[in-house]
Order: sequence, then structure tokens, then C-alpha cells
Amino acid sequence: MTDQLSAPGRTAEIGRSRIRKEDARFVTGRTTWTDNITVPGLLHMAILRSPMAHATIDRVDVSPALRRPGVIAAFSGRDLADELGSMPCVWPVTEDIVMPDHPPIAVDEVRYAGDPVAIVIARDRYAAADALEAVEVDYTPLPPVLDLEAALADGSPLVHSDKGTNRCYTWPLATGDYEAESARADLVVRRRYTQQRLIPNAMEPRAVVATPPTASNEYTLYSSTQVPHVARVTLSMVTGIPEHRLRVIAPDVGGGFGSKLQVYGEEAVALAVAKRLGRPVKWTESRSEGYQATHHGRGQIQDIEIAATSDGKVLGMRVDLLADMGAYLMLITPGTPLLGAFMYCGIYKMNAYDFKCTGVFTTKTPTDAYRGAGRPEATFAIERTMDELAAELGLDPMELRRRNWIGHDEFPYTTIAGLTYDSGNYEAATDRALALFGYDDLRAEQRARNERGDPVRLGIGISTYTEMCGLAPSRILRDLRYVAGGWEAASIRMLPTGTVEIATGTSPHGQGHATCWSQIAADVLGVPFDDIEVVHGDTKAVPQGMDTYGSRSLVVGGLAVHHAAQKVVAKARKVAAHLLEASEADLEFSGGVFSVKGSPEATKTIQEVAFATFSSHDLPDGMEPTINAEHLVDPDTFSFPFGTHLCAIEVDTETGRARIRSYVCVDDVGKAINPMIVQGQIHGGVAQGISQALYEEAVYDTEGNLVSGTMADYLVPSAVDLPDFVTDRTETPATSNALGVKGVGETGTIASTPAVVNAVVDALRPLGVKDVAMPCTPQRIWQAVTAARAEEGTA
Repeated sequence: MTDQLSAPGRTAEIGRSRIRKEDARFVTGRTTWTDNITVPGLLHMAILRSPMAHATIDRVDVSPALRRPGVIAAFSGRDLADELGSMPCVWPVTEDIVMPDHPPIAVDEVRYAGDPVAIVIARDRYAAADALEAVEVDYTPLPPVLDLEAALADGSPLVHSDKGTNRCYTWPLATGDYEAESARADLVVRRRYTQQRLIPNAMEPRAVVATPPTASNEYTLYSSTQVPHVARVTLSMVTGIPEHRLRVIAPDVGGGFGSKLQVYGEEAVALAVAKRLGRPVKWTESRSEGYQATHHGRGQIQDIEIAATSDGKVLGMRVDLLADMGAYLMLITPGTPLLGAFMYCGIYKMNAYDFKCTGVFTTKTPTDAYRGAGRPEATFAIERTMDELAAELGLDPMELRRRNWIGHDEFPYTTIAGLTYDSGNYEAATDRALALFGYDDLRAEQRARNERGDPVRLGIGISTYTEMCGLAPSRILRDLRYVAGGWEAASIRMLPTGTVEIATGTSPHGQGHATCWSQIAADVLGVPFDDIEVVHGDTKAVPQGMDTYGSRSLVVGGLAVHHAAQKVVAKARKVAAHLLEASEADLEFSGGVFSVKGSPEATKTIQEVAFATFSSHDLPDGMEPTINAEHLVDPDTFSFPFGTHLCAIEVDTETGRARIRSYVCVDDVGKAINPMIVQGQIHGGVAQGISQALYEEAVYDTEGNLVSGTMADYLVPSAVDLPDFVTDRTETPATSNALGVKGVGETGTIASTPAVVNAVVDALRPLGVKDVAMPCTPQRIWQAVTAARAEEGTA
């Protein structure tokens, strides 16, 4: 049975750049953010956080706060210890991983500046915040643990003294014989890169509203989260509230970037307080509070080796990582750097690969997923090192890449890291990018500037990337010791009035699910796009789901919608055949209409079938009165988008200022459901990747205090700080799914950072500069130039 997706004269929805149907509500303010939610009897929670990175808690006295106006209750960690378990980590990556307890509120010891130590509950948020200053806490300072290498040395102070080590785990992956390949290589390039800590900056801060049981006899948690279904399971375990009595709702969520792919202590504490007081409780973080307490991203030291022949053939690669866990293991903290373990070889062929990652505890804010989660770090390392190898060999960096990448005629291709890429055409994406960029002309201009000693140098940066996304295959997650599965669910409800309701287990926070899922279903069902509504983010309305992260929504959740819609058509076909007194085999379905072959006047629309099913007056014998359907997808593999990003940057060697002059990216995400949304995702991703390269860094002082704890100190670029982007696409459909789609949410972030840093270094390489640490600030660029000139005696 083959159903046409569109009737003659009807424009197919897939591939159409529709304006997002959810946007009108957002831009006119008809939204429901968590902080907008008000319920009768609402109380407000404020959290007292440790000002010290590491200390024992000798005494907490909340009684003075209770005397403040408007205060209803106040609790220390010990007061709630019997009601709250340890916060969960669902990714114990090795058998011998060290997994310390993680109390939602510290009881005996604080381990990072920002660790909660007490809470105050009041009638309004201002009274709660003001009363925090009355809580009395006595601390005994302990030595902070800040440096990753020093933390592993004998005699280092311990973050968790009961564990006897700061080493969380060591995870290896080795294929081929790297030592042998290195021995026969003509050249081995060794570099060390630092992935600085990044602080997510979603437009909406985290917020929670917890309500106690009412007539429904269930607790309800509203949370600005990416993972309502995951939160329901884990918070049930932490709080002891039975899962069937806990409803989690993610209302409108204003961005996440991985920071809301988390189950936070504040959610558990709010539930515990609502349970104890029998009153609803709200907490909304301040921006500076979020800088301390929302998990951070990245935080790695990367030691990279590439072995190659003199003609530029890459033979093997060695990767040795130190990954900063922070003070505790959050939901997927240990696994985040390992998501890149399979991607350090990128798009390149080689004979050997040796990877090792060591997780290290420090007295800093815990780390976890941030847009790309491990894969930006991997792409940065391989793309920076390919540039360094090209420089050592005297080759154009693009030519070196061409000599080593997987050819379009070699797919499917199993990489040295063990992943099988299903489809790709790196040549086509690169050729298109080079043409848009004007690569040869820019190289000529660069040579001219260098020859005349221009103080403003031109650099050209390249990033030819692929990524694994659509985090899903449950069997692979099992092998990686991830606790949960990676499936996704969707159901299609054909309503009697002829409209359609899609219930999706994915939970959007800006991606455009309502629009894209409507487009997918409209093409399969043949119903108007505007007659489809999408329900999401509510564990009662959508009981099954694994939520949104890792660019999985389309390639797992969207596929579930597609297959569920096909099931609806199959059920409707049976009813239509009965109503038309025809054989199912004689029915054609096109544009939402069933017709009988040879009798075009005999038709039934799918909406008519839906109403006939609702009335149940004339159904086939034995058929249930419904054509609704659900489908769960558990893919066999990941998806592998790819592309080429090119950056031209002007660097003033006298001031250190770097200005992006042009940025071109050509990405291939397989079949595009909505090209406008694809472009928007790439724009946002590129902005965040550029930001890591040039602007953002979480900085701690020697005592472990976060000194970049406000927007005045932590630089987030605005639109005026970013260039215009030239974007384009090639389209190489995935062969691993029925829609031919690949993920897009993280591609821009993954590709852009090395393109920008490669451009900065390329501009300064004639001066003897081989690296500039991220972010490449004017000060760091000026220092690198000054140091290189001093070394050459030209200062």
C-alpha cells in the first residue's frame, strides 16, 4: 500500500517554509511561562546559597527568618533530609564510577559557591528574598579544588572526602593500533586545547510551581524544563511521591540549550515544601542566581595527537581528556563528554583511534549538557588540529581535508570510532560553501596583506564537520550504561469535527514542533495544516515520552508522528472501504480523500470517515470505533548531519580586536521539513558557537568564587556583535528513516566555534602564533601576538 502525500493542486507541506503557527501567541504575549502561573494560596520560595566554594556547615538557624514579615516557614537541609533523597544521575558510565550523594539542600558540607543551604517560604517573593539575610549559618572553610590536573595529584584536597579521590571515572575507547601508526608516521602533531566553562543563558530563567493534591489527588509540578517525562520519574524517586500521583507540566518554555535538560534540586524541594505545608509553592531564579546554580557546560582539557604521512594522509589519532564534573553528578554529567568520544575522528578516514576521558570532581558548579553536549568539543579538537597539521605540512587546510575525508561514494561508512554514517556528500557541501565565500579571492587578499605587513590581518577559518544526533537507540544507550531508553511516542487523534490532535512525547522550547509536526501529519492525512493542533509537555495529556535534547525531536519524535499518521490512514481505509462497499485493495487515498478505482464519484474524506467512526452506526464487524493511533519509534542508529562552515575574520594586531567579516555555512540536514525553521536553528547555533569562540567564559577566582556571575561580567553577544550569516543547504536524505531527515538543532554550535578560532589563528600564524585560548578576547589576542614577537625578537 502506497499512499500519495498530496493531491493534484495541493502543495505538499513537507519542504514548505511556513511561518511557525506558535509564534503569533508568543509575540503577542499570550503565553504561559511558569512564572506567570498563579494558583490560590500560592507561596513563594527563596533559597540561601553558600558564599563559599567548600566548607563544612557547623550551624544553620532559620528561626530569625521566621520572625520577618510575611514569612510562613523556613527550612535547613537537615530539616528536609528525611523527605528528600539524593538527586539522580542516570548515566553511570563505568562499573567503578564514583557517585557521591547529592542532597537537594546541603546538610553537612557545601561543595560549590551557590550550593543551597536553607530556604524561606513567604507570601511574596520579595519577603522571602529579604528574609534570607536573617538566616544564620556558621561555616568552617575547606580548601577549594579548582584545577583538574592538581585535583588528581596525590595529596590533593578532596571534594568528597568519603570517596577518597577526586577521580570520578576513566573511560577508554581504542580501535586499531595507534602506537604502530604513530611509529610509522612522518609527523605527529600534538596540541592542548581548553574548552572553557560556559553558562547557559536561556531567555526564560528556571522556574517551578509545585501544587499539593486537590480533588484530583495528584501533585502537579509546573517547571520550565525540557524533560517533563524524565522529571516525573526521577522526582518521584527523590521525593517519594508515587509516580501515578505526580503530574509534570512544561508550559511555554523560553529556551533551554541543555540547561533545562535537567532535574534540579529546586524542583524536588518545591514538591517537598508543598507536601509539608499543603500549599502551592513557586520559585523563580534570578539571573545571577542562575549563573551559580544552573549547570554549566563544557569544561575540559584536551590533549590531542594526530599522526600523519608527509603527503598529508592521517594515520591515527589519540585523545586524552580531563573533564570537569563540578561538585556533583547531575542527570547526565558523566556521559556528556563521552557523547563526543565517537566524533573526534570527524569526517576523516584513519587506521587507529585511541580515546580516554577522565572525569574529575571540583568545587565548582556541576556541569552537564550544553548545546551540542560533547560533540562541539570533539569537532573543535579535530578541526583545530587539522589546521595545525596543514600548517606543519605546508598544505592549504582545505586541501588537507579533501585528502582525508570520506568520499560521497563510500557511504554507508563505518568510522574508526565504530559509528556507521548512513549518507553524506562532503564534497558538494564544501564546493557550495567555497563558491559563496569567495575562498580563492580571500586567500589572495590575505597574502597581499601579509606581504605588506598590514597591522590588520585577515584570517580564514574552516570547519568541515559531521555530528551524531537524534539520541535514541535504546540498545546503544544500554551498551553505554545509560539508564533510560531513547524511544519516542506520538499519537494521532482524529476528532469527530474533522480536526486532528497530535500528542507528542517531545517537549519544545523554541524549536517549532507545533508547526513541523502539523506539516508532517498534514501530508500523510491530507487534512489542512490549520486543522491540526499539537499537545505536548504534560505527562497527563501525553503519558509516554522521552522529551527533547540531542537534536532528537524530529528524527525520533517526528518519525513517531509520521508513522502514527500512517496507522490512522490504514484504519480509516478499512472504514472507508466498508462505507463505499468496496475492497480495500480497490481504494486510492490522495489529499485526504478515499476513492474507488474506476469510480471517481465514490469518495469519502478522512474527516467523513472520522465522524462515521465516532457515530459507530456502520462499522466493519469486529472493528473498534476509533481510527486514532499511536506509535513508538526506537531507531536503530543516530542521524548524521554535516556541512562546511567558513569564517573570514580581521584581526587588529595592535589592539587585539577580532571582527568577523563574513561567515558562510552550508549544512546538510537531510530532508528539510520546514527550511525556514532549519535556517533559524542554524542561525541560533552559529551565534552560540561564535560566542564560545570570542566572548563567553565562566571564570573562578583562587577561592572558588564565580567572578563572572552577572551579565556585566559574562559576555553574551547581542545581534550587533554578530555578523550577517550566509546560509545554504545541500540535501542528502538520511537512509535510516522514512522521512530522510537528520537533526539540526546543534549543527551550528558544533561547526562554528572551530571555524572562528581557526580564522583567528590563521590570521596570526605568519607572526608565529599557533593558538589563542578561548574566548579569543582582544587581550588574549594581543598577548599572543606580543609573546610571539618577543620569541622571534621583533617585539
